[in-house]
Amino acid sequence: MPDRDPKEQLKFAVFMSGESNYHLAGWRLPESYADSGIRLDRWIEFAKTMERGKLDMLFIADSIGTHGADDPDSLRFNPKTDRLEPFTLLSALAGVTKHIGLAATCHTTYNEPFHVARKFASLDHLSGGRAGWNFVTGANAEDAHNFSKEQHTPHGERYDRAEEFADVVMGLWDSFDDDAFVRDKGSGVYLDTNKFHILNHHGKYFEVKGPLSVPRPPQGHPVLIQAGKSEPAKEISARVADAVFTSQSTLADAQAFYADVKGRMAKFGRSPDTLKILPGCVIFCGRTEEEADEKYQKLGSLISEPAAVRLLSERMGGIDLSPYDLDGPLPDFEGNNVRMSNPPALVKLARREGLTLRGLAMRFAAARPHFLLKGTPKSIADRMEEWFKGHACDGFIYMPVTLPHALDDFVDLVIPELQRRGLFRKEYETRTLREHLGLPRPESVFARRKAAE
Repeated sequence: MPDRDPKEQLKFAVFMSGESNYHLAGWRLPESYADSGIRLDRWIEFAKTMERGKLDMLFIADSIGTHGADDPDSLRFNPKTDRLEPFTLLSALAGVTKHIGLAATCHTTYNEPFHVARKFASLDHLSGGRAGWNFVTGANAEDAHNFSKEQHTPHGERYDRAEEFADVVMGLWDSFDDDAFVRDKGSGVYLDTNKFHILNHHGKYFEVKGPLSVPRPPQGHPVLIQAGKSEPAKEISARVADAVFTSQSTLADAQAFYADVKGRMAKFGRSPDTLKILPGCVIFCGRTEEEADEKYQKLGSLISEPAAVRLLSERMGGIDLSPYDLDGPLPDFEGNNVRMSNPPALVKLARREGLTLRGLAMRFAAARPHFLLKGTPKSIADRMEEWFKGHACDGFIYMPVTLPHALDDFVDLVIPELQRRGLFRKEYETRTLREHLGLPRPESVFARRKAAE
């Protein structure tokens, strides 16, 4: 790939989950918040810290079910069992922030396109164009039992449904042209009916007439984020996504993924610049290397082993790990109908880092299979710059291990180092999330259809 334009800069999202931090034991430190997942004042504090750092996006992960509800021994150590519904939370945050993008996970397997289109269009209006949708198929097999189903939908079928789901949502967002609502008090004309469109979608999974009951969003379409590494995930990312959230732990793997997904875009008539690839990164930052390692070791000592093993099992698609020796060699786990890419990727990670099954569970509880950075602000910035300039990413999705301190360290120590290198903005110069990310505002699907005709 050609060298990056010197004017290009990193993009940053902050990934918040459950109790809002990422590390399974992050809540246990005396100085950490243990109740932030359900405290609006905590979330306001985090969002304002992100705006102080001029970051691009707050990204709330969500799961519609409780993982491990049938395993009380591990569930009692898991802080990710209570969480606010993300649209309610983001709507509240829209009123107390001005710049930060507001994104959330919303599953396609156990939702309907009309509901999702309406929620994100509303959030985009409430926030002045800062909404983002992380559209995922949902890989928690237990979710099925909360939606009158005995079994989770198979992986391939989930992605077929997700393809159609995304198309319906985007069509509904374009129900009205940008200037359709004239609201002329003199003539009494409220809506220019030449500028609204009935979708009339008839597909394999959905029958949706439309129109949506919300005007076209300020961004045209809220930013579409896709999370996944399987073949179907990479295809849908190349076709419709604006950003990809991926887990990569080495530079070579990240470069290969980056080239693969961006290389698929031409067949869909898209430029590689219109998709931002953002690997997850977990950071242990210290003013010295020793301090950073001490933070890593201290948190690691607080991880509940049963909870870590349960978490690993769930993220491998529900593979039962109880028959295996936790200190023995790692078996050749393969993908399944719940998660296709995770088991093989985790086996590869464990063998590369020399981890037993127990070691992998503990590593997963700390950082999942993501890029793990441990060191000083300078050494962390060095690695980020290497990935960025080496075409392994367009930025990162940062996952704070403790709150509020890890987020404060990132904003107050790492971001200034990146700013000194010209790799990140010093002030917001744009208003919408699309503009922050350097993404174009999409043309209406109806305008494209008319032009084609």
